Amino acid sequence: MPSESKEVPQEVTRLKEALAAFAAIEDDAACTAAVSEVLREWPNFGKQLRELRQARVNKLRNRDRTWPEIAEIIGDVTPERAQQIGKGLSGAQRAKNKKAAEEAAQQPTE
Repeated sequence: MPSESKEVPQEVTRLKEALAAFAAIEDDAACTAAVSEVLREWPNFGKQLRELRQARVNKLRNRDRTWPEIAEIIGDVTPERAQQIGKGLSGAQRAKNKKAAEEAAQQPTE
């Protein structure tokens, strides 16, 4: 099982190669335009990747994987964070939920 989190998928290597290809564009204007186009679309790419990861985490969980096992597969996260990923909670959402809970706790009671 630990080997699952150690292998570098071919898709990761291809993404890194694509990033290197931008740096290899000799024409500064062409490089700037290409990188700018990717950055304009980056929020959508990030959303798609998060949704894909969430779906796959839930499939692992449905196949009787434990949260510690899933956290190990993800890498560098706690089992609690793996569970949050399965629920679709991002860092921004967790911060918003925490702030709302703190504000609710500070409300005066009558």
